[in-house]
Amino acid sequence: MNSGSQYDVAIIGAGLSGLAAGIRLAHFGRRVCIFERHNAAGGLNSFYSLGGRKYDVGLHAVTNYVPPGVKGTPLGKILRQLRIEREEFALCPQKGSRVAFGPRGETVLKFTNDFAVLSAEVSAKFPRQADGFAKLARFVRETPLSGDGDEASARSFLRTLIDDPLLEEMLLCPLMFYGSAREDDMDLGQFAIMFRALYLEGFARPKEGVRVIMRVLLDKFREAGGERRMKCGVKSIVVREGKASALILDSGEEIFARQVLSSIGLDETNTLLGTPPPERRTLGYVETISVLDCAPATLGWGEDTIVFFNDSPRFSYRDPAGQVDVRSGIICFPNNFEYGGGGGLSEGFLRVTCLANYDAWAQLPEDAYRASKRRWFDAIQESALRFLPALDPPDALARRTVATDMFTPTTVVKYTGHFRGAIYGAPAKNSSGRTALSNLFLCGTDQGMLGIVGSMLSGISMANQHLLRT
Repeated sequence: MNSGSQYDVAIIGAGLSGLAAGIRLAHFGRRVCIFERHNAAGGLNSFYSLGGRKYDVGLHAVTNYVPPGVKGTPLGKILRQLRIEREEFALCPQKGSRVAFGPRGETVLKFTNDFAVLSAEVSAKFPRQADGFAKLARFVRETPLSGDGDEASARSFLRTLIDDPLLEEMLLCPLMFYGSAREDDMDLGQFAIMFRALYLEGFARPKEGVRVIMRVLLDKFREAGGERRMKCGVKSIVVREGKASALILDSGEEIFARQVLSSIGLDETNTLLGTPPPERRTLGYVETISVLDCAPATLGWGEDTIVFFNDSPRFSYRDPAGQVDVRSGIICFPNNFEYGGGGGLSEGFLRVTCLANYDAWAQLPEDAYRASKRRWFDAIQESALRFLPALDPPDALARRTVATDMFTPTTVVKYTGHFRGAIYGAPAKNSSGRTALSNLFLCGTDQGMLGIVGSMLSGISMANQHLLRT
């Protein structure tokens, strides 16, 4: 047997979870190879070039940020177990974010990387809910970061502590947008993970974006002796005697490994085993990107890092009936992080994300698809502007915009292979990472850990729990 086709562990997908698992395994002497169908690593958290500029694909911010010296956190565990110095990620904390509800965002909850800010906001604007909110924070702090996920309704649990419907919606809005695959709710276990990630800890970003994190991970994997094969997708998994006995690549080549770790998603992994994906609704997204010839602060937008908006008291988090739901979304200003003495970004950026219907986009012929992108780009920006300080003159954004781009759920399918553009995977998570095959395991989104830090933690956890014990 050719030694180039025999490994201790084969990892499907060069996303953050797959890379983190590969680094961890290589540190312990495992012969590991990552197989990636596309020409760029990172999966849902990669970057691309367009018109001479680099654009982040999935990064608004790195969640789970804590300042140096804080122990017992997901970020600290990742740095320690992947042997990364904190300075290598070059994380710069957010200035401050907010949740804005109402036709023009009249009701606001501000939050920063200091949880006391959000606590004070809740106490001031929802004084009857202060005790319940304190109990909620205590529950999240006491919830372990690993172990079996709790699939109970987060809404139902939240209502045992919070009895103001508006506060309930405002707390859930950012957490759902950043991590729920369930319509109008989320698993209690995932709620605890995301509450910690966004509210108890916080947001940060490398000045150069996600490519800093990707560069560090790829360097660590190579230095540890890992092998990576790009533009080399896995077409199927051969099963014999209850095990994954071989991987068949798109080229027809056979790869053999004692263990297989898939980071591409549960449904996507099952198709490699010959099981078609289930018919179900999924949550998809569109995002508009505007490049400005000035910093957002020049337009009066210098205070907000991220704004989670919703134009009514009730937050509808579900697959839209039409192509896009502009009633709610996320506004992100990558410029508005504390970049320190090195200065800010060379150009301004405005990113707006809204819920989108995959089927409504996938059925369009090319000309209609491009026309829909142009129409919805304008509608999304018009909706988002309601929640930002007014422009003077009103057309200042158009005047200062030098480039634009937009992705839809079909873009996600094209460049990641995720079914129906589902960024957060299947509604039901597999927290153990086990499958019906004794040597095939899952990591990443469908293992239940979310965000950049969560993805890396998932890969590390699955490597530790399953692949380094045999």
